[in-house]
Amino acid sequence: MLNIIRFLVSALSGLALAFSLSIFPISGQIPTLPSFPTPGQVSPEADSGVSRCIDLEGRCLFRVAGTQKEISDRASEIQNRLLEFSETYFAIETEQDAALEVEIEPVDMPSAITQPESEDSQTDFTPTEQDLRPRNIYLSLANTEQRVRLMSVTSQDANLVDQTIETRAKKIAESLKAGLTEAKDARQPEGFIRRIRNAIAIAFGSILLILASRLAIKSLQRSKQKLDRSSKEHMTTKLSEQQAWNLKEIQERLLQVAEFAIGAGGILLILDLFPATRPVASFIIYIAQIPVRFFVIGVITYIIIRVSFVLIDHFTSVLTTNYLLTPDANLRLQMRVSTISGVSKGILTVIWCIVGIFTALSWIEIDISPLLAGAGIIGLGLSFASQNLIKDALNGFFIILEDQYAVGDVISVGDVAGLVEDINLRITRLRDAEGRLVTIPNSEISIVANLSSNWSRANLAIPVGYHQDIDKALKLIAEVGEKMYADPHWHKLILEPPLTLGVDDFEHRGLLVRVWIKTQPMKQWDVSREFRRRIKNAFDEGGMPIPVAQQEIWFNQIPPKSESNGHSDTSDSPTLIG
Repeated sequence: MLNIIRFLVSALSGLALAFSLSIFPISGQIPTLPSFPTPGQVSPEADSGVSRCIDLEGRCLFRVAGTQKEISDRASEIQNRLLEFSETYFAIETEQDAALEVEIEPVDMPSAITQPESEDSQTDFTPTEQDLRPRNIYLSLANTEQRVRLMSVTSQDANLVDQTIETRAKKIAESLKAGLTEAKDARQPEGFIRRIRNAIAIAFGSILLILASRLAIKSLQRSKQKLDRSSKEHMTTKLSEQQAWNLKEIQERLLQVAEFAIGAGGILLILDLFPATRPVASFIIYIAQIPVRFFVIGVITYIIIRVSFVLIDHFTSVLTTNYLLTPDANLRLQMRVSTISGVSKGILTVIWCIVGIFTALSWIEIDISPLLAGAGIIGLGLSFASQNLIKDALNGFFIILEDQYAVGDVISVGDVAGLVEDINLRITRLRDAEGRLVTIPNSEISIVANLSSNWSRANLAIPVGYHQDIDKALKLIAEVGEKMYADPHWHKLILEPPLTLGVDDFEHRGLLVRVWIKTQPMKQWDVSREFRRRIKNAFDEGGMPIPVAQQEIWFNQIPPKSESNGHSDTSDSPTLIG
């Protein structure tokens, strides 16, 4: 199945490239957006002027150049001459009479020959009188007396594409002949039927490619769902799965983009086949230039972000497989690397999004220099107004750098304690024992207690009744600790043999015996619960019940007065009521 998916991805990529190459001539034949001079550039009017497109039924045949004042009149005049000739040419039904001829003749104007005005307009060749002379282009039909002068190719037209006047005139003549011939063929029954067949083939091929893309996308989505459902405890395995998930995410998004490009490209190709609908295709491409550019930059930015995630997961998975470290140090390294990985992904996402926005603005020819300067000023102002955010970021940076705690640690901050679920440069999120998600700004964290760094400890206080044999109780507690340490299941959670410290305090319940058990990080609660259960069973078997809370009250009893002497005697003997 994986080989099939790879084949489909390769096929779709190649076909999408073929579609884009086939659409490229269309995009090259439509008017482009006007270009605005940036600081340091010469304006179009001062250099080689501006250009306009001469089109035939929605298809740009060639471009003409001129100054800002004269270009509109010149382009309109050439366009009208071309339309008048094309109407006559299309109306002729006899192929012999409709033989098209495009002739090029030099203009006889020796007095007008001058050298180029600026060095920028010179090309690599040494111009001669013949090279600098404008060329007239004539359109004519065989067996007819109709001969139309279409235009004169000037040095401005040649400089527009950095060619000689003669070469530029030949290129324009070729474009004219090919465009008129194609438009004439489109009006013939055979040409129309051929275009219908091509349209059906394009539509059928687009549908097949879209269906194949849908199947590949569904297969990738199922693979991603399997990765989401799998829960692995080892950090290296988790990072490898995240890396695989990000790669599948990139493939899925590329397939979706290819699916959209295939559908849109197929529609544009079909519209471009017919002269009646070709202006619609040109208009769609013209108005979609800016949105498409933003879309392309967005897709590229998204792919770069996901590729960055893949690289981060790859490097972090390499770091977490350091076999020279002890198991405790390696586990701690995994937790720290997981935290740094999450923070790095967040920072890179913000950076790439900003770069993508400025790249998109620059691509649509918006000068971003004032935006960068304004962003600097705004950033300086926000730095004074948002000092708490800066404190949060600085404190968060030092928390991560000094490894005070990481994602997966249990910490206590003030009156709040819980499991660290998320940490970034601004906030830390804890999940407390009641399941509440507590958000703490990093600037508010001054003293933090990490309950799961490297190792943990179960701190137990075992009550023993005052009337019980304390030596027997201590011996029984020590035996329970030794048996639990020898248990294979609990031995891997307990790092050292349990330490019975002895009688720690006298309380209302009885004597408190303190026991310390060193455990794996975050396993102290599991060990404590099991140890208490075993102590209860051992005390019951040894005839030493767990004492309950007791209270004793002492007071002095006052006897009645003596009748013999009228005086009362107060007895100081105490009476106990328990």
